[in-house]
Amino acid sequence: MAILVDAAIWPWRERLWAHLVSDVSYEELHEFAAQLGIPRDRFQGDHYDVPTEIRERAIVLGAQAVEGKELVHRLIAAGLRLRKPLG
Repeated sequence: MAILVDAAIWPWRERLWAHLVSDVSYEELHEFAAQLGIPRDRFQGDHYDVPTEIRERAIVLGAQAVEGKELVHRLIAAGLRLRKPLG
């Protein structure tokens, strides 16, 4: 399993949020998110946004805590990074 989570540094609605991704497949990511109780409709195209407390639970369940740059690098290397269209 290669579920990755970066630091919860993104403020929104008075909480800090992190990104939860897989560097293997979206299906692996959806299965892991379901274990955390995250509804599939919260999927953001290539990641789930998770608040600090869910980030901590993800780590307990086996997610690897990584820096944001590494998370993006591994997502790109796996061909799973959603890129915004140009223009």
